[in-house]
Amino acid sequence: MNATGWLESVASTMSWRFYLVTFGAMLMLAALDVLGSVFAKEWVTRHHPIWFIAGLITFGILFAVFAASLHLAELSIVALGWIVFLQVGLLLIDSLRYGVTFPRGKWLAIGLILVLQAYLVLAPNGDRAN
Repeated sequence: MNATGWLESVASTMSWRFYLVTFGAMLMLAALDVLGSVFAKEWVTRHHPIWFIAGLITFGILFAVFAASLHLAELSIVALGWIVFLQVGLLLIDSLRYGVTFPRGKWLAIGLILVLQAYLVLAPNGDRAN
């Protein structure tokens, strides 16, 4: 069974399927990474083995999703998008859950880095060398 067969009904052209799968992979990888990071932080804070086990399982699933996404999407594009979404998620969690405050200069640097990373992900690539 094709894992992306459900996309047949969503998008009719191959290019739209590529973009949907790539974007979906980025979001899923970032969500799993954020979840695993929260489990790691909770394990360090509370030392309860369930957090450690949950983190191991989460990062195992993350690896499987990453490997599966590389059948359809480019490594560099998926990885950079994943990093951008991960950074935003972790900044929000640090601010909202753990009470970390960032000075204005750091927010400016974070914004600039995210804009540059978005450029790396969204700007067209050159032709592939055969």
